[in-house]
Amino acid sequence: MVQSRSSPAVRINLTPMQIPEAVPGAGLAFTKPDSMDATAQSLVLHPGEPSEMIVQVQNLEQRPIRVSIKVEGNFPVDWCQIGTEGREIPPRGQMDAVLYFTVPASFFEDQQAIIPGQKDKLNLDFRSLVAIAIDSGTDAEQIQHSDYFNLYVRPHSAYMEFLPVLYREVDFIGRFMKIFEQAYQPAIDSFNVMWANLDPLTAPKALLPFLAHWVGWQIDSVWDLDQQRRLIRRAVELYRWRGTRKGLRLYLHLYTGLPLDEDIANETDKHISITEPFGPSFILGTAQLGSAVLAGGQAYNFRVCLRPHHPNIHLNEQLIRRIIDQEKPAFCTYELIIENFSN
Repeated sequence: MVQSRSSPAVRINLTPMQIPEAVPGAGLAFTKPDSMDATAQSLVLHPGEPSEMIVQVQNLEQRPIRVSIKVEGNFPVDWCQIGTEGREIPPRGQMDAVLYFTVPASFFEDQQAIIPGQKDKLNLDFRSLVAIAIDSGTDAEQIQHSDYFNLYVRPHSAYMEFLPVLYREVDFIGRFMKIFEQAYQPAIDSFNVMWANLDPLTAPKALLPFLAHWVGWQIDSVWDLDQQRRLIRRAVELYRWRGTRKGLRLYLHLYTGLPLDEDIANETDKHISITEPFGPSFILGTAQLGSAVLAGGQAYNFRVCLRPHHPNIHLNEQLIRRIIDQEKPAFCTYELIIENFSN
């Protein structure tokens, strides 16, 4: 509903862009017709959320006029900004202006509305008016005032959406429901993100020892935080592949960050290369002795070659050897080669 006031020169219409529901007197709209006019002249402000009031100024005269708009009230001046399309209105024309209201998001926390000297009373209801100054072409200006409209600062309550419309229109119920929302919503929000507390990649640092104990993983201070998160998350997979080439490559990948290169078929071309240095079988004429190793070969021996793809990657050789000793079969021996980065 729109509130209006007529004058010999202009007509002023005020239209709130948000439908005020839970404001004082709104719940009586069906029983008292006057309360509906009071609701139409009201604007609810939620801290941290913008609210708008449209001001339509119609020129009722046959000549152009110039107007200026200002807002007065008992609220802080920095809450309101005025946006206009200009100052001149053509004959029988109309000019629209927008009153942008923004209450600081920390309004209730900072208690900016407490009035000194009034027993620390928190003021949530304000009165305002729109002042129209009309330039009549003479030295004197004619001032036209619209009727007062009300500003109500209220906390936004999502719980009101679960109530019937009849109860949403009662201001006391909206403020009463906000008490329960502030009491229970933190627990609900925590429950909704509980999955993040059980994922080592997103869990708080304080929960990592619990998650590591859950999967039987020993936390080592040698590893940085990101490495520990990755290792705990894939601990069960490392257990499953322990003693195999795949398990060792995965462990080295989690530490070094080097790619697994699963799409590369040739083992020697991978950034983490694990090979067995066996040459061709010994061939004597047409007789082949299978995979027999003669003259210098070493059984159960493998070679680990790491090829950093970036010069800023620093690898701890002692820690890498510790990883290999932990993951390889006890009877195997190995060689470790860490190549220098080259373009």
